Amino acid sequence: MRQFLVPLGLACSAFFLSAAAQAGVPSLEAAPATAKQTITDVFDGVTVKDDYRWLEQLTDPKVKAWAEKENERSQKFLNALPGRAQLAAQIKKLISATPPSLAFIAVAGDKIFALKLDPAKQQPFVVVVSPEDPSSEKAVCDPNSIDPSGKTSIDWFVPAPDGKTVAVSLSKNGTEDGDLTFFEVETGKQLPDVIKHVQFPTGGGSAAWTEDSTAVLYTRYPREGERPAEDLHFYMQVYLHKLGSPESEDTYSIGKEFPKIGEVMLESNADSDYIVATVENGDGGDYAHFVYGPDKSWRQITKFEDQVKRGVLGFGPAFYAISLQDAPHGKVVKFGLDTPDAKPEVVVPVGDAVIETIAVTTDRLIVQTLEGGPSGLYSYGLDGSDQKQVALPPISSVSRLAAGEHLALIQIGSYTELYKWFKYDTGTNELAPTKLSSEAPVNFADMEVTRDFAVSKDGTKIPLNIVHKKGIALDGSHPTILYGYGGFGVSETPRARLTNRAWYDLGGIFVDTNIRGGGEYGEEWHKGGNLTNKQNCFDDFAACAQYLIDHKYTSTAKLGMLGGSNGGLLMGAMITQHPSLMRTVVSAVGVYDCLRTEFWPNGVFNTTEYGSVKDPAQLKALLGYSPYQHVVDGTKYPAILMTAGLNDGRVAPYNSFKFTARLQAAAAPGNPILLRVNAFGHGIGSSLDQQVSDQTDIFSFFAYELGVEPGAQKVATKQK
Repeated sequence: MRQFLVPLGLACSAFFLSAAAQAGVPSLEAAPATAKQTITDVFDGVTVKDDYRWLEQLTDPKVKAWAEKENERSQKFLNALPGRAQLAAQIKKLISATPPSLAFIAVAGDKIFALKLDPAKQQPFVVVVSPEDPSSEKAVCDPNSIDPSGKTSIDWFVPAPDGKTVAVSLSKNGTEDGDLTFFEVETGKQLPDVIKHVQFPTGGGSAAWTEDSTAVLYTRYPREGERPAEDLHFYMQVYLHKLGSPESEDTYSIGKEFPKIGEVMLESNADSDYIVATVENGDGGDYAHFVYGPDKSWRQITKFEDQVKRGVLGFGPAFYAISLQDAPHGKVVKFGLDTPDAKPEVVVPVGDAVIETIAVTTDRLIVQTLEGGPSGLYSYGLDGSDQKQVALPPISSVSRLAAGEHLALIQIGSYTELYKWFKYDTGTNELAPTKLSSEAPVNFADMEVTRDFAVSKDGTKIPLNIVHKKGIALDGSHPTILYGYGGFGVSETPRARLTNRAWYDLGGIFVDTNIRGGGEYGEEWHKGGNLTNKQNCFDDFAACAQYLIDHKYTSTAKLGMLGGSNGGLLMGAMITQHPSLMRTVVSAVGVYDCLRTEFWPNGVFNTTEYGSVKDPAQLKALLGYSPYQHVVDGTKYPAILMTAGLNDGRVAPYNSFKFTARLQAAAAPGNPILLRVNAFGHGIGSSLDQQVSDQTDIFSFFAYELGVEPGAQKVATKQK
């Protein structure tokens, strides 16, 4: 994890590609020999064989050596692709041309804190800025100075209510295994307080300041010796730390009653005596809420079965939240925190659009809705009166709301416009541009978006958003990337991807889908694509592909598919269920052996979304689509590029290892099956250089396999 055998199919494939190289096609070495060591499992009477279980032992030197050989083989092939150098230069230029931008804005007092993304630096950093004078910007915590290698990153940050201190979770190498650190805003000096292991990719992590800015409540994972080793990334609790005191003096606050897979988000604000803990039961979308009051004690205000989702503290004794109880599209309810026994009051009733996010100022409630993917935006009085619709550009999305007592900032973007921050004037009901955003030197003026609907296997209409050059001929000739996710209630919303400019310049089309499993049409849309309904996601995506072919946007020979993480599972299902529907697939950090997911720490959190092998109905669904178990010997699979991160704590990299090995052993000769492995994690916290490398590999692979070459004519000599 030893007798190594070279599968016959790989030997033939290597010979074919070596011969093809003489005709101008990059050669591909034979894949590393991968031993089969069969292990048999029995799930509810069903026998399942696993030939590559040994690849799950990620610390085994043999597994590391195998992964290194796969990566070297893949990188050698990718580096030799025609036009790669030109494309790499363009992608680097595009990323470098990205204007510095502010993300995850938080308002504390009269200051704005944000994560600044600067293409000249390896990692984003925390800044403080005056909303009236953006030129006043000052760095507070800069990982680029802390670690010039680019391997230290910020997981999240929380400014103190008085704006004098910022708590920052820092992790290394993309692990998302974060320690809580503290920085003085005035000087940028790091304080001596360090709290270990407050963040991990299983349950995440968070912190919230007390109103007097002297202490923080923070999420704490078990320490060694407190629980068995296999439980150290579960059982999250909340502790209290007084600034300036050693961690050994921190005190337990709440959490012993939380479930093993509880994921805790803490929230406070500058004008409230209360702190709210939102506890998610794994990743399935069920929440409970607890309130920490002026008496320094906690009380529970909702249970998982109440169907109350995430919310926001008001400026005063009120908590506003989105409830799905008898309201599948959501309604906004208000909890009066100073009246313990009062029932929540409905402030915004259910409507046709899905309520996605809310924000509160001292006098207005701002509500962002989803309308199948694009956003709507509305403003209300705090009692739900005086509804006003806020005008947004067509097919656009509100990606974030940030509000203080007297300030509301809205981040808006589209498929052809980068996200920009606007200030919302509650008096005039208008959005005004701010100097918190700047224009990119790259534009998409020659592009347009066509939003249409495919019809899935069961008759459901599935939105797809087709980004293409204006005036294209529908003749089936366009190289096309079809992208999807479809899980965890995560909605695919309009956003401009700057590096896609390189793809459009090659004559390419990019298509974003709103398949089930996401939240674009509410919780019903999500539930229609999770647990035993997961197959609907795959049927939806296949219908979108067929739509593009039927309507002559592209053809099978010109169609590529792209997805990552849960979208990687989607790609695995496309490869095994529809191998002849597309020409090529790029699948990043995906889930492929769905029968083994819950045996990886983060996978336990995913059981509320995917299901468990311990449940007969869910097991049947998992057996029906798990990609690793559905690879068929002798099948002509498309050209495939798989990627994995060695430090990935969200999806076990062995998913990619095992699926690649199985595909390489089974596939009929002809198309490359590559595995690219990097030293980071799931993608969060990757350095700028790693991002440039990843994007270059993806687009050069698509360009080559779909028959276009950057800076040259199409390759006419390719043999498949």
